[in-house]
Formats: sequence, C-alpha cells, structure tokens
Amino acid sequence: MDIYFSKTHEWVKVKSDGSEAIVGITQFAVDELGDINYVDLPKIDTDLILGDCAGSVESVKAASEIYSPISGTVSDVNRVLNDDPVLISMDPENKGWIYKLENIDTDELEDLMDEDAYAEYIETL
Repeated sequence: MDIYFSKTHEWVKVKSDGSEAIVGITQFAVDELGDINYVDLPKIDTDLILGDCAGSVESVKAASEIYSPISGTVSDVNRVLNDDPVLISMDPENKGWIYKLENIDTDELEDLMDEDAYAEYIETL
C-alpha cells in the first residue's frame, strides 16, 4: 500500500489497485494531542468529499477534527477504537486506523505528500 499525508495530519494508505483506502491520523498529530481518550467515528456508507469532517478525536489536552484526505464512501470503521481509543496513541499508522474508504478519487492523491515531503513539512511547524 502506498501512504500519503495531508497538511491537516491525516494519513491515507491506498491499495495498489486504487480500490480502497485506509485513513488515520499521523504520529505528529498524536504527539501534539497526547493520549487519545475518545474517538467519534464516521458512519458507514457516508460519502465524504476531500476536506469534509469525518469525525474527531479527543485527548486530555484538546479535541481535533479528522478531515477526509480524499473523497470516497466510508466502507468500514475501526470499532475497536470505541472501547480502546488509546490504540490511536499507541500505533496511529497501523492498529489505530480510523476508517476505510471505497469509490475513492485517486486523482486527489496528487495533492497529498509522500513520507519525505511530510517530514519536511512538519519541520516547518
């Protein structure tokens, strides 16, 4: 899977055939928020457009909205996070994934950053 990053600190992993994408928040976002203690997941079958608010995460420090880095239809959510939202803090780019999209617009990936570009971007913050 190829991974891309948004300036609002979401990551998206896309299957090589472009059929599905997995979305979560970045390690940088987790570091800024601290331990996540609540997550508001999107509803399955919701159509999201690039930049739409897909849900939110809360920590003892702050709350933050999760923005959709690409357009698509929510096909699955990580229900484990309802009982164990700290998974996002422990492993944000694997077990802490938040939702999956199908019917994605792969053309929108061109506006996202690869891992190196994202690393350079967060150094400017």
